[in-house]
Amino acid sequence: KLDVSYVIVGHSERRRLFGESDEVVARKASAVLGGGLAPIVCVGETSDERASGDTGAVLARQLDAVLEQAPARELDRMVIAYEPVWAIGSGTPANPEDAEDAAAQLRRRLAERAGDAVAARVRILYGGSVGVGNAASFLGQVDVDGLLVGGASLDPQRFAQLLGAQAPSPS
Repeated sequence: KLDVSYVIVGHSERRRLFGESDEVVARKASAVLGGGLAPIVCVGETSDERASGDTGAVLARQLDAVLEQAPARELDRMVIAYEPVWAIGSGTPANPEDAEDAAAQLRRRLAERAGDAVAARVRILYGGSVGVGNAASFLGQVDVDGLLVGGASLDPQRFAQLLGAQAPSPS
């Protein structure tokens, strides 16, 4: 028996390398919910989409596809991971304010589509070149509830340090 609770869907590499569309990601998220697991739905924009000012529209389109297919009564089990495609593996993460802006946009969209109560319960993560040096600053953002860690999890010592990261205390 596998003790699995979460399933990542829509990761940028799956979208890019396997051509997974928003529709495919939405079907996968719905199937994960239907199977009693919690999907971690990855959303994020490319560098071209960011440069053209389309971040909000891209995030809304990707999230809406999932919201249209997922059973409404199970949406609060979903986790959303904002992973700006342009930051992943680049060594140049979004800054904490950019991550907060995207997370806040996602939470507002959730509230519009599924209601304030669901929007408050859904966890929104940031993922994109997260490391020991920047984890706390991302965790200090109001709408960023946690981190989706990629490459930094491959080194056990670095990952252990990252697990100890805490949001800065409010001044």
